[in-house]
Amino acid sequence: MFREEVKTIGGLRLHVIPTKKYKTNTLVLKMKAPLCERDVTMRALIPYVLQNATERHPSMKALRTYLDELYGATLQVDLAKKGENHIITIRMDVANEKFLGTTSSLLREALTLFSDILFRPLTEQGGFSVAIVEQEKRALKQKIQSLFDDKMRYAQHRLIEEMYKGSPYALDVHGKLSDIDTIDAKRLYKHYEHMLKHDEIDLYIVGDVALTDVEHDVVERFPLEARSLRSTETTTITKRTSVQEVIEKQHVKQGKLHLGYRTNTTYNDADYDALQVWNGIFGGFAHSKLFMNVREKASLAYYAASRIESHQGMMMVMAGIEPSNYERALEIIHAQAEAMRNGQFSDEEIIQTKAVIRNQLLETVDTARGMIEISYHNVIATRQRPLDEWLEAIEKVTYEDIVRIGEKIELDTIYFLTEKEGEKK
Repeated sequence: MFREEVKTIGGLRLHVIPTKKYKTNTLVLKMKAPLCERDVTMRALIPYVLQNATERHPSMKALRTYLDELYGATLQVDLAKKGENHIITIRMDVANEKFLGTTSSLLREALTLFSDILFRPLTEQGGFSVAIVEQEKRALKQKIQSLFDDKMRYAQHRLIEEMYKGSPYALDVHGKLSDIDTIDAKRLYKHYEHMLKHDEIDLYIVGDVALTDVEHDVVERFPLEARSLRSTETTTITKRTSVQEVIEKQHVKQGKLHLGYRTNTTYNDADYDALQVWNGIFGGFAHSKLFMNVREKASLAYYAASRIESHQGMMMVMAGIEPSNYERALEIIHAQAEAMRNGQFSDEEIIQTKAVIRNQLLETVDTARGMIEISYHNVIATRQRPLDEWLEAIEKVTYEDIVRIGEKIELDTIYFLTEKEGEKK
């Protein structure tokens, strides 16, 4: 388990997770705002622009050289959506000077650099650097276009787009290709200034440090105005009277069959633990019904699995199949879901699934980033679920709980990406 110290400093929530496990300190900044079609593409560009240069380090080369001087510190950015939230992540890993015999405080220097990235990015004439913005616009176009080439990711994206049409969750974290050319350096910087005033911002520090060691440095370097915090876990979806089926044809050899279910349960709910066990038995792991029956016994799929979106109340089933096996694969997937609803699973499956979930959670918190991800669930949600309580709740899930949660799970959308007629198999 891990201990977390949390303190609100102006418009920033500081989370310190003290641990002597690592020879590095990990800093992670998360900026969260509701998904919104108007600004999702600008938000997708901003972290990549920020990691290029600062006033003090005015080029990618200068910034990377400085990171090397900090004993090989690393800097990365990322985008995610959790529920209907768009989340920007900026990460730094820096060596703990206690193991280097140096007198300089690398953590303090890393915090200064983090502050520079956030508050003193390279600007010109009231906007970000035009050259950097144009470079990152080209890179973002390539990212969005590459989705089309990765057919598994593409099918996942299309399922969500169809299932959540008209709701914020349908938006892709990288934004819209059609919006990129409308963005210029000044408009992007103006939006970034808005984000600094309104986003919910959390800074995590994991390492051999205590809150009292870093509080003063954070106060000094992160002058963010206090803001009101929103309750952000909303899941807007119109209930259907019948399952929608979407079939898309492209030049593909392997069909991608993705099914979207409404679980009507999120991380906030008391029966979320039962949903985790239900999903584990159904399709979450290598011993699950989908894997054993669709892939192994019937040899119908190259892969077959399910996963839940913790903050959205969605479960997705994914299978790679021969296009000709569509009806048969659907039949077997439906049969596994029906078996779960009818309670056709053994005590042994429950015990095995609980053990795998427990091991997964414990493996996750074995890394600094994993601890942060587990902790951040509690920022997204309105419910606090400390890890020890989470593990305990998983152990307490009963056979009856699993059957009961299954009654809430409803198939919403079937999406099938298949070959065009007349194409050679």
